[in-house]
Amino acid sequence: MYQKVNCYSILFLKGVDKMKTQLNPFVVANPAKCIGCKACEVACFAVHNRNNHVGATVGTVSIPVIPRLHLIKTEHGTMPIQCRHCEDAPCANVCTVGAIKREGNAIVVDEKLCIGCKSCLLACPFGAIELLPQYEDGREVFQINLKEESESGLVQEPRIIAYKCDLCNDLGEPACVKACPENALTLVMPTEMKKARNKEAALSFLRVVR
Repeated sequence: MYQKVNCYSILFLKGVDKMKTQLNPFVVANPAKCIGCKACEVACFAVHNRNNHVGATVGTVSIPVIPRLHLIKTEHGTMPIQCRHCEDAPCANVCTVGAIKREGNAIVVDEKLCIGCKSCLLACPFGAIELLPQYEDGREVFQINLKEESESGLVQEPRIIAYKCDLCNDLGEPACVKACPENALTLVMPTEMKKARNKEAALSFLRVVR
């Protein structure tokens, strides 16, 4: 009997190790550790604005600091608002031009396709999307828009697009996590957590049977 149970348990543990369920990782903040220093915002901005020739710690005269996560402060403390990279992402579902898509394990915005319609801004349940001016090569990008209702013709205005966390896919590790001096930010890997939890459940079952 023991050999049969042990055999089934070993097979079950092997099955846990081979789990194929893919869940998107995301960054979570611990408000108890956050000191509101905004190092995460600065690191995010620096990484995503290399094409704008910004410094490692600040913007330039013509380019404001525009991070993809935003620190909020309440009477209880501070913490950044961050994208959860939802499996069934509301922002991607409502995007009329397909500018928001899944790349690897992250939900990202294709800036070339974005038309600034604000649908994703309204759909995000976490408030993790911002619509802000676009900058390229150190300059603000402009586009042709219609004039006000009382006027006729066209006018050149700043191009507004959606910004959100992309988990710094090109770096392999989110810049905000690496920059936090208090280790208040953690990259959560749901699939690995689920595997570990199921493995522990299987081991607990083994201990009870024995």
